[in-house]
Amino acid sequence: MLSTTPRTTLGRSKERGSTDRNNLYEVLDTGLICHLGVVVNGHPMVVPTGYGRIGETLYLHGSTGARSLRAADGGEVCVTVTHLDGVVLARSIFHHSVNYRSAIVYGRARLVTDPDERLAGLRALTERLAPGQWDYARPPSRKELAATAVLALSLDEASVKIRRGAPVDEEEDYTLPVWAGVLPLVTAWGEPQPDSLVPEGIETPVHILHRE
Repeated sequence: MLSTTPRTTLGRSKERGSTDRNNLYEVLDTGLICHLGVVVNGHPMVVPTGYGRIGETLYLHGSTGARSLRAADGGEVCVTVTHLDGVVLARSIFHHSVNYRSAIVYGRARLVTDPDERLAGLRALTERLAPGQWDYARPPSRKELAATAVLALSLDEASVKIRRGAPVDEEEDYTLPVWAGVLPLVTAWGEPQPDSLVPEGIETPVHILHRE
């Protein structure tokens, strides 16, 4: 179960909240991009980035020169992941909505310095974006690792909100001659597009062709 804190307690639409930790994992493990919120020099900054999860820890990465990552080290941050599943069209404009799954993780980020944990975090990041790619491509060199910062964030403090289903209208509006319902949104992978510099005879690997 997810723990309840002042930051994770929902103020509105509490019925959409979930304390099931498995729902948190589902939102994180089916997403590709998160948004890292951090305060840099007294100003808020939100940065989109890739991420990976190992157990109860979320890993993010970026350049060692990135202001956002330097500010996040040891500081309070917020990470969000959102899936838009459909547009909910109601009989009234006021009750239009969206179906979604979202997670917010709060905590104090730490810069990962242990070499083994850094590699594990980078592997988790790579495998989240393209399962099977870590073992297929060349591993990072010492110089590349030195230029890469890895952040870790515990999943101890997190909240999940989910909306599914049809529009909810005012009772008197159900008789209006207006169509209402859900316009689903589905995201799908396209056909792989090989780089023009790939040597002849190099086929698209199976883990890319059969990506679900």
